[in-house]
Amino acid sequence: MRPLPDEFKPSSDSTQATPWPDLYGSAEGFAITRLADRLEKPVVVIANDSRRMKLLQEEIAFFIQDHSTPPLLSLSDWECLPYDVVSPQPEVISDRLRTLAQIPHLERGILLSTVPALMQRLPPSDYFLGHSFLLETGQTVVPENLRKRLQEAGYLSVSQVLYQGEYAVRGGVVDIFPMGCSDPFRLDLFGDQLETIRLFDPASQRSSATRRSIELLPAREYPTDSDAITQFRANFRRQFEGDPQKHLVYREISKGNLPAGLDFFWPLFYGETNTLFEHLPSNVTWVLDKGFRDSVDRQWASIIDRHKLACLVPERLPLPPEQLYASPNEIIQRVDTETRAFLDTKSHEQSEGVKPGIFWVEPRSNEPYSAVIQHLQHTPCRTLLAFESQGRQDIINEVLGSRDMYPTKVDAWTEFADEDGPQLATIICRLERGAVFRALGLEVLTETQIFGERITHKPRRAARSRDPESIIQSLAELKIDDPVVHEDHGVGRYRGLKVMRILEHESELMVIDYQGGDKLYVPILNLHLVSRYLGGDSETAPLHKLGSEQWAKAKVRAVKRTRDTAAELLEIQAIRTSRTGSALAIPTPEYSEFVSKFVHEETPDQITVMEDVLSDLVSDRPMDRLVCGDVGFGKTEIALRAAFVAVHNGKQVALLVPTTLLAQQHFDTFLDRFSDQPVSIRCISRLQTTKEVEKTLANLHNASLDIVIGTHRLLQPDVSFKNLGLLIIDEEHRFGVRQKEHIKKLRKVVDILTLTATPIPRTLNFTMAGVRDISLIATPPEQRVAIKTFIRIRHDGLIREACLREINRGGQIFFLHNQVRSIGRVRDALQALVPEATIGIAHGQMPESELEVVMRHFQQQRFNLMVCSTIIESGIDIPNANTILIDRADRLGLAQLHQIRGRVGRSSRQAFAYLLIPDEIPITESASKRLEAIASLEGLGAGFALASHDLEIRGAGELLGEEQSGTIDDIGFSLYADYLNRAVRDLTKLPDDNENVLYESVRTEVDLDLPILFSDSYLPDVHTRLLLYKRIANARTAEELYDLQLETLDRFGLLPEAAKSVFAVSDIK
Repeated sequence: MRPLPDEFKPSSDSTQATPWPDLYGSAEGFAITRLADRLEKPVVVIANDSRRMKLLQEEIAFFIQDHSTPPLLSLSDWECLPYDVVSPQPEVISDRLRTLAQIPHLERGILLSTVPALMQRLPPSDYFLGHSFLLETGQTVVPENLRKRLQEAGYLSVSQVLYQGEYAVRGGVVDIFPMGCSDPFRLDLFGDQLETIRLFDPASQRSSATRRSIELLPAREYPTDSDAITQFRANFRRQFEGDPQKHLVYREISKGNLPAGLDFFWPLFYGETNTLFEHLPSNVTWVLDKGFRDSVDRQWASIIDRHKLACLVPERLPLPPEQLYASPNEIIQRVDTETRAFLDTKSHEQSEGVKPGIFWVEPRSNEPYSAVIQHLQHTPCRTLLAFESQGRQDIINEVLGSRDMYPTKVDAWTEFADEDGPQLATIICRLERGAVFRALGLEVLTETQIFGERITHKPRRAARSRDPESIIQSLAELKIDDPVVHEDHGVGRYRGLKVMRILEHESELMVIDYQGGDKLYVPILNLHLVSRYLGGDSETAPLHKLGSEQWAKAKVRAVKRTRDTAAELLEIQAIRTSRTGSALAIPTPEYSEFVSKFVHEETPDQITVMEDVLSDLVSDRPMDRLVCGDVGFGKTEIALRAAFVAVHNGKQVALLVPTTLLAQQHFDTFLDRFSDQPVSIRCISRLQTTKEVEKTLANLHNASLDIVIGTHRLLQPDVSFKNLGLLIIDEEHRFGVRQKEHIKKLRKVVDILTLTATPIPRTLNFTMAGVRDISLIATPPEQRVAIKTFIRIRHDGLIREACLREINRGGQIFFLHNQVRSIGRVRDALQALVPEATIGIAHGQMPESELEVVMRHFQQQRFNLMVCSTIIESGIDIPNANTILIDRADRLGLAQLHQIRGRVGRSSRQAFAYLLIPDEIPITESASKRLEAIASLEGLGAGFALASHDLEIRGAGELLGEEQSGTIDDIGFSLYADYLNRAVRDLTKLPDDNENVLYESVRTEVDLDLPILFSDSYLPDVHTRLLLYKRIANARTAEELYDLQLETLDRFGLLPEAAKSVFAVSDIK
């Protein structure tokens, strides 16, 4: 490749700053990479903010020439505001610690950082040497000493390791999630010898590959051992006058706690602090972003403003800014002594990186790719087309091939840029910005430039699928005093687990309190008879009297009513199954090609669900399948593939959605995925004119239209299909009673595929009864982080903090205000409160064309704060938006809150949801419970658990009908669903005169006079023990039981004799 032009080379005179030309797009990353290749010393690049840093990091990684290129490191700031009351996220600290530990060994390569990170003071460089240690197989490791060392390094002791900075000790098994690592490790100790080190999956807790050694970095950027805390307290007393006990941070750390926001007092742990300059080698070359000095001044002004605000809180007086941050004078003085280059803002017409044209594809045009083709036919440069998905690369290759243009597929930039490289090439990579390199005769066009947007790449981690019924009926959230249902004895209250001596041996039992103070002790192997009580307010659950007829009568009533319900459900099913000729054929080669263009890696759950759907479509039995998966888990792709099969069998497909916005988004998605297929697709919503709708309806009627996407307008009487074969319903619970009745009629004649993120309990009822099939997508995308949810009183300070925190890390914000008449005033107030934000507005009463433009601009990051109504509830996918503030959250339903919260957290970044409630107006008890439920369920894939909470909060009557409500209140939803399942299964077998026969489980009692328990020393966490007992009791096959035994052995170590008995007796039963 040609040498780097002279204007890209920084001056070797440290007193001179070399201005680089105005490098458009990825030419910035290219120039930095070429500089690092040429120099025998590190290059430090300081971007103005996090978004700029991530953009440059992406580009530099693309242009790196080969694997021998020096390393690329990044050091972000804490991604929270100066003097924040919350601590940085563990994954942010983990990345910073990994980089800070590597910097002293950086002889060549590139370090990327930001202005806020550069100004932030750092611990002394020798801190990492003194607080890191190596573990190797064969090494002598005393468990108690290891535990002590981990505690001193700041690691948190937990019962189950899920996040970085955590550890768990269970006998001879130690789980650790080291800072700076992307996976946790399991250490197996035999006595005091470290036998094996294995990776394990935090989702399934199962181990996999082995390692010979791991390095353990400290868990924080400051020490937390007893000596460090003593020094902190002494320094605190010297720093602040008066009684230190008045200060919250001092009180908490004196108790041994590490309170949120402690990070902004960290210099008190040390005698001195450093900056990034002291951590770096002495011979680095600096590359500074455009407007570097202005960015430093702005950051310092923000620090001063935040310090003034913090001084107003007497319980939390802050440290002076100079102790936490380097001042602008200090930064500029240090930088002025270094060899440096600026990404200058001057214009250079003939310089590298002249901006190429934007060649957006127009999906609705007869020649959607004409602009791209015309450019490629006339450009004097060799061209590389960069895509982020195989699907879009294949689309362009086919389009160009039809014009006798055959691009070469390459795997790396160097393969294309070589002097003998191809004239036209395509590559799959992560690159947002393109560039033109006139001096080299090369250009790069990206997916963003061609399609107007980039496909969001979300790599996924394989996780264990969950049985939907077990999610509802498990004891996963059981707490002391919660109501439970024992199938033989009725409703009581859970009092915990207790070890008791039975005959000559100890066993563990669950203790349940009943009416009158009676106690029931349930052997752990009989926990399959116990389930959580769901059916109304847990505080008023009807406790039963042991030995009375009350429970027996309640069960008889339940059997009768569930039989009536089952008969009604079976009648619907009978009508559907009487229809014949619905079997479709899978067009194998075409279908495989369509699937290959999916832009993400499929999860195991998606593969399983698609197999279920395909099996339904090729069967004579009509499909009525519910696909439940949390927001962003891949339900739309299931719908696309089902539609593909139906259309290729000559059937019409209708996709029914609750909102115009979602209809338009699905329409764009279907157009994109079917762009190279001979398939006609139209949308019916308020965006279309009357003439357009009439034409679409006519095409539906004469079968010249294959797929129609629309709102409830599709259910109007004037809509008729020539050959409707598949109806896809997105979020059925959002439709009204009249629409649901229409859907109910359609159920009898067409295949139905329902997609939902939060199944309402009536839906659960049908699916558990086997009338509707259910498939669950429980596998979250890899690196997806659960949303942190807060219930807060609405006030300006909180709103400004939340917005600035997101803006400062380059993200976007939703502010939901669901009153259109005042939404404009809220927008104006937010603009005054957060002048740093650029604000857009979106609500359902806007003209549809204007709404579409606003949403597209937000997606393209043309503004960073959207004030909106609940119109965003479904289907809006903005991965860069990771903070949402919901005004008057108490007025929204649980399913609504779940859907709205799901608009954020769709990337690997930590997302925040603030449920804002008024200070002056009391909220209702049910609203309070809804908010507590949504805040408590931060885990990924919480839809089913939310449905359970909805049942608890709203009661059975409102959701399932008054006729069934008494039954469910009497015996609980879990047992009710079980009885309904049995009624459906057995209805045709039972004689009419035995309609009140109780459904009793087959019982087997085994007494081997052995100790049967997981001892406290083997499995100390009671909650984990209870869940494992329940899973063992529910095991249906010997294989399932054996798999549980292997998992127990893997997670907790060799089984003691009493633990072996648990599995042995279960196997016999």
